[in-house]
Amino acid sequence: MLDAETKRRIDTARDILVGKVPDPKSQVEQITIALIYKFMDDIDAESEELGGQRTFFAGDFAGYGWAKLMRAGLGGHEMLNLYAEAITRMPENPGIPPLFRDIFNNAYLPYRDPETLRAFLKVIDEFAYDHSERLGDAFEYLLSVLGSQGDAGQFRTPRHIIDFIVAVIGPKKDETVLDPACGTAGFLISSYKHILKANADDEGNSTLTPDEKGALAANFRGYDISPDMVRLSLVNLYLHGFVEPHIAEYDTLTSEERWNEYDDVILANPPFMSPKGGIRPHRRFSVQSKRSEVLFVDYIAEHLTPAGRAGVIVPEGIIFQSQTAHKQLRKLLVEDYLVAVVSLPAGVFQPYSGVKTSVLILDKALAKKADGIAFFKVANDGFDLGAQRREIDENDLPKVKEELGEYLGRLRAGEAVDASRVAEQDVQYTTERGLVVGKDRVAEGGEYNLSGERYRETVNYASMKWPMVELRDICDDILSGGTPSTKNEAYWNGDIPWITSADIVNIKTAKPRKYITEEAIRESATNLIKKGNVIVVTRVGLGKLFRNDFDVCISQDSQGLILNDAAKYTTVKCVDVVGCV
Repeated sequence: MLDAETKRRIDTARDILVGKVPDPKSQVEQITIALIYKFMDDIDAESEELGGQRTFFAGDFAGYGWAKLMRAGLGGHEMLNLYAEAITRMPENPGIPPLFRDIFNNAYLPYRDPETLRAFLKVIDEFAYDHSERLGDAFEYLLSVLGSQGDAGQFRTPRHIIDFIVAVIGPKKDETVLDPACGTAGFLISSYKHILKANADDEGNSTLTPDEKGALAANFRGYDISPDMVRLSLVNLYLHGFVEPHIAEYDTLTSEERWNEYDDVILANPPFMSPKGGIRPHRRFSVQSKRSEVLFVDYIAEHLTPAGRAGVIVPEGIIFQSQTAHKQLRKLLVEDYLVAVVSLPAGVFQPYSGVKTSVLILDKALAKKADGIAFFKVANDGFDLGAQRREIDENDLPKVKEELGEYLGRLRAGEAVDASRVAEQDVQYTTERGLVVGKDRVAEGGEYNLSGERYRETVNYASMKWPMVELRDICDDILSGGTPSTKNEAYWNGDIPWITSADIVNIKTAKPRKYITEEAIRESATNLIKKGNVIVVTRVGLGKLFRNDFDVCISQDSQGLILNDAAKYTTVKCVDVVGCV
């Protein structure tokens, strides 16, 4: 998860370099090299603290250690010469593995200003290698700043979402695991940790034999089209104990060399975007398309072993778009591969993107046993929807993981899943967070729509009769909204959602387009409406309602109804407040 401190440091490092290194790609290279240099030294220092010896900076290269580089009293030109010499000679260092030598191959310092280097290295010195995700966070934020990340559709997958998918799929020690769009190898590392944890005793000691440990590392593979991502994946995996990581620079969608390779587990968050003109894939795909998200899902499904399983993050277009290729893909999935769909909240990929996504759970063996598709909804993933994604108490992931795991377990045990049948909706099985819908129902009309909301029982509140009450009897307060001054930059681009009537979709959904700061709340006319209350549009868009499930500020077009306990006075249906207002 990108944190504010990492973002600040990277921004500062780029600001320092920009005067001497104007080319954005060169900035990325210089920051990446410096981070890896620092992290290698951190690993050496940790080894020493545990009673071991330095390996990266030892022998003839001991003089290049980070402490030597940053020591007090070292002159500016001495620092510059030492650093320039170190990164140039690093490919010759026998104490680092070949993949690290490749990273430093052809590295050089493109400027000779001691003060720029000193300021730059001082920022890099603030990074600490407490866990390897820092490297991925820092590098991928660089890409997002430069625009290349969004253009390629490569959005960093939050660690908690990766861990959730891995836990649901449950890779085992003797299974091969592939990520065909691996980025910085997050799915592979999470799977490795999952297997290690599953094969440990109550005291945390590994129960794997030496042979099993050796075979385990060979079971993980990843592809990525970007050489930068391949480089980062190799480093990340090495630092997690993979001496020879199996990561290849490979175009999964246009190359055929690996088409005949199959895996037991495939996990991926493939690129959402397609280049102008679309992908030019080879002709072996079952679904003919130029859309990268369609082709990736097709590839993943077709490359599972007979008992193979997959967890793949997809954009909403896969779920319901009506293009021929999308419908063909959904038909293929429903008939042969798909067992569950988990809807994620919009904003999971903030600050990179607000795109709405879902997780497809594929299982070739279970798909043949199941006569339905399970739909689960994650309304909250433990973080707010602002750009900073601050941690909150509400988190549906544990409950969804529990219920989905129970459902899959019942299928594997051959148990009939037909409790709480709702005949008119063809719902076979309902839980607190999910429902199972018959495949025949999903296939109706040939759309194969994979939106769970489409199949949920709906109630026409407008046609029902409700008792009338006065607002003062159910509200502790009614708060007005306002618009912070657009001329004051300090009021905008914060992490607090600010909505107008145009942002309100329905009583359960609002999609903020703008975010404000706490200073804007203190010094302007707007008010913060705490979650669990009601927004009523009283001017433009009159009559719209939104029951806010997150803290939000409102414009002058709306009023915030601060509900009291009396708002739930007769029936649970009144929680939706349509009848209460």
